[in-house]
Amino acid sequence: MRRTRTDRFTRGVRAAGAAAVGVLALVTLTAGCKVETVGAAEPTALPAETSSPPSATPSRTPSARPSPQPSTLMSVGDRSKRVRELQARLRQIGHFDRSPTGYYGTATVASVQSFQGKRGLARTGRTDTVTWERLLAMTRRPTAKELDPPATPAAAKPDARCMKGRVLCISKNSRTLSWIIDGRIVSTMDVRFGSQYTPTREGTFSVYWKSRHHVSTLYDSPMPYAMFFSGGQAVHYSSDFAARGYDGASHGCVNVRDEGKIASLFAQVRNGDKVVVHR
Repeated sequence: MRRTRTDRFTRGVRAAGAAAVGVLALVTLTAGCKVETVGAAEPTALPAETSSPPSATPSRTPSARPSPQPSTLMSVGDRSKRVRELQARLRQIGHFDRSPTGYYGTATVASVQSFQGKRGLARTGRTDTVTWERLLAMTRRPTAKELDPPATPAAAKPDARCMKGRVLCISKNSRTLSWIIDGRIVSTMDVRFGSQYTPTREGTFSVYWKSRHHVSTLYDSPMPYAMFFSGGQAVHYSSDFAARGYDGASHGCVNVRDEGKIASLFAQVRNGDKVVVHR
């Protein structure tokens, strides 16, 4: 009798416990919680590429940015060692037919345009990053002589008026000045003349005044080692000629760009020495 009552009691307790568990589960589900089985494996997250539902619209790939425009490294009016290197490299491959000056003038613009045209680049005449890199790939580093070659122009055949006495014999055709004593050429240097608006006068003259540190009163420009032969026209050193070469012109004077040679000539020439300017 006691066993029967105990069994009934036990069954009642179990039934009450099961009912309580059911109520607790119902409450948990309605509260929004997630029921997890104790000891179950952690859910594996989907890879980033597949974490979106299949029906989601894929994001667009951003379009590629346009290539930046090449920047200009050198252009007309610049004066630097880098310009001199540019000219020397262009000369190596036949696009610059004169000695480097370090000045970016019209001759350099034309040379760069020639190089650009041969390589299918825009003929701007400016040296941009693309032009410079292409030139570097095609040339080697210039030597010291290529960057600053000695000025040794071929002397023109002396005019007959230059064959007697002490004469500064100046040829416009060859753009040279020869210092001649009794028919013997002592030295030769390249020279530059005036423009069509301020031409250098031709004829036979004589040196009437020497001025070592002369400054032009008309143009307020230095004229070192000046040797005057016709009015305000003189043979003198020109730093502008040394920098720009034949891209510029004088105001009628005979410019010399080799300071060492003009200094030596100035020391030898005397007042009264003949000057002949001819074609």
